[in-house]
Amino acid sequence: MEKLDSILLDARKEIEGSQESQELNSLYQKFLGKTGIVTEQLKHMKDLPNEEKKTFGMKINSIKNEIFSLIKIKEKEFEKNKVEEQIKNTEFVDLTIPSKERKGSLHPITILQEKLIDIFLSMGFTVEDGNEIETEYNNFEAVNIPKNHPARDMQDTFYLENGQVLKTHTSAAQNRIMKKYGAPLKAIFPGRCFRNEELDASHENTFFQIEGMMIDKDVSVANLIYFMKEMLTNVFGKEINVRLRPGFFPFVEPGFELDISCPYCDGKGCRVCKHGGWIELCPCGMIHPNVLKMGGIDPEKYQGFAFGLGFSRLAMMNYDITEIRLLNSGNIKALSQAKIK
Repeated sequence: MEKLDSILLDARKEIEGSQESQELNSLYQKFLGKTGIVTEQLKHMKDLPNEEKKTFGMKINSIKNEIFSLIKIKEKEFEKNKVEEQIKNTEFVDLTIPSKERKGSLHPITILQEKLIDIFLSMGFTVEDGNEIETEYNNFEAVNIPKNHPARDMQDTFYLENGQVLKTHTSAAQNRIMKKYGAPLKAIFPGRCFRNEELDASHENTFFQIEGMMIDKDVSVANLIYFMKEMLTNVFGKEINVRLRPGFFPFVEPGFELDISCPYCDGKGCRVCKHGGWIELCPCGMIHPNVLKMGGIDPEKYQGFAFGLGFSRLAMMNYDITEIRLLNSGNIKALSQAKIK
């Protein structure tokens, strides 16, 4: 037993005095290896009386654990000293200084979203956040799409196990915002949407929209046209003409497809507009009375318009991006070539 105490004292002294990791490895083998000093002591257990074997074994295990623990502590000390030495000998780098070689940039979608928000704020609209996970009611029923409606075929998409849905359009926030503010109301709510799409150059299963609506007394289609023209003129930096074509969307009545004069050829005809002079941009129209009622607003007193603008495609037009899948790709080289206007 006295021999074991002496071994432990020697181990403590040598481990504490070690200078490098390689020396620690040698000490491990010296004391705890297959032929180490502590291991050799186990051979003497057979010579002890039975009543002393248990005490001797416990003592051996205690010494082995302590030596192992001392070696690990010393290893961490060496690692810490190594890192501190590297930091000490490394030239200080101020990460807040802009790089001379490569400058970062916001994503084209982020740039356009901030631009659209600024435009609508200047026209008196408030900005609301939309939930990415919505109730089935808000995503469908509250915008006049009941369970048996054919419009569900295109938008019954990503459901969660709790029955909620990844929102398929920013219109899913309409009911909640109408109940929050009542009328009169002017608000936009940008956000990310999800649909089970066949992927190609112009379709993606994750995309960005911005929804807008205005509700007040005596609101008409003329108000819709005015605000859309103002928005597009500011986005493209020049006057953009718009036209409305009849279109069916359950949450508006009457409903329209809004087209814009091609900003690339000024309506003369080019490959972008397929030589027709116009580009289909977004659905819009006067908010359906049923939608107003479900939002707690009296359709006899108030009218409103709504539009849902897919600004993933608007970003493609504005930054000359020909492949919508690049927007979600994280391909810095491709995105950095976007011609920001």
